[in-house]
Amino acid sequence: LRTWTFTPDRKCLVGGERLPFRYSVLHRRLPFQDVNVMAVLGFGFLTASLCRFSWSGLAFNLFLVAVGVQWTVLLDGFLFRFSAGKLDISLLLVATMSVVSMLISAGAILGQANLVQLLVMTLVEVTAFSATRWLSLEILQTHEFMMHVHIFGAYFGLTVAWFLWKPLPKEASGKAKAANTTGLFSMLGALFLWMFWPTFNSVLLDVREAKKAVFNTYYAIAASAVTAVALSAAAHSRGKINMFHVHNATLAGGVAVGPTAHLIESPALAMVLGLLAGSISILGAGCLPACFNRVLKIHDTCGVHSTFGLPGLLGGVAYIGMGYRALLDAGSLSLAVAMSLATGVLTGLLLMLKIWKTPHVVKQFDDQAFWEVSFSS
Repeated sequence: LRTWTFTPDRKCLVGGERLPFRYSVLHRRLPFQDVNVMAVLGFGFLTASLCRFSWSGLAFNLFLVAVGVQWTVLLDGFLFRFSAGKLDISLLLVATMSVVSMLISAGAILGQANLVQLLVMTLVEVTAFSATRWLSLEILQTHEFMMHVHIFGAYFGLTVAWFLWKPLPKEASGKAKAANTTGLFSMLGALFLWMFWPTFNSVLLDVREAKKAVFNTYYAIAASAVTAVALSAAAHSRGKINMFHVHNATLAGGVAVGPTAHLIESPALAMVLGLLAGSISILGAGCLPACFNRVLKIHDTCGVHSTFGLPGLLGGVAYIGMGYRALLDAGSLSLAVAMSLATGVLTGLLLMLKIWKTPHVVKQFDDQAFWEVSFSS
């Protein structure tokens, strides 16, 4: 993380640029608010897609963000700022970005775990992600590990989902699907994420790199949005568009371009990366859910593998190909995948303990198990 430093004349040095003090405050606060909106509103509405689990999707997301940010602040202060001992808004920014990994993982097991299990998973995953980020920085000397947050969250969540999987009876299978209203909520969350993704990919960079990252992220995410609509219509026999495909694949370009957003010199290359990410996401959303359920015994509730996992891997490979330190970049990507799988296994085993009282399969994907709610009115 590049920090802001102040000169005696109340000017702020950001990436070598001397900025007025008033602008420096806004420079720190506004990006934090963008990322905060992504975490609370974007992922909150994105996880509100299930017809009988929208209350829990929204409220649990807010609770986990609040807990995760506080825990990450403590961990970040211990691992990265122990000698300084100072708190500033940049620490909240990094903490909120780190919590995104947990929000992605929660989308994979949404409806299959209770709030206590989600809380335990949050504490473990945030700790694992912060420790992995520290290892990447201290050992591999890679400063872009934060852009692997999507990979870490996706494969951590899928591993935990493998341990929590239970076959759904026919009478309960309908609750794991989206309705028209909740599908609209989910699309609203995707729109929030789509609008603020350029900030997410550029906020930790200096001024010159950030400008390039904003442009490239927008080109990539715009290309993936067009690809999502076009391929979804092409995949249907009557040319109809699938809302689930659209609100997942539109984000794939932003995920894929994250590690390389500050390196890409041509907008065309960013758009090609967005097109590939959108295509992979659509293909994954159409083909992988059945394979996951029947073969791997994984119920990926929100489709995090096609939205974050596969595009994240594409972005990691692109970063290795474009970087000047291919071996170290490959090591950073491998570290993210290995640590997410290993800690996901440990967390899955922990959450299988009976003391957590995992929801019965009939009560999964149902707000009535956690809220005072009646669906008859």
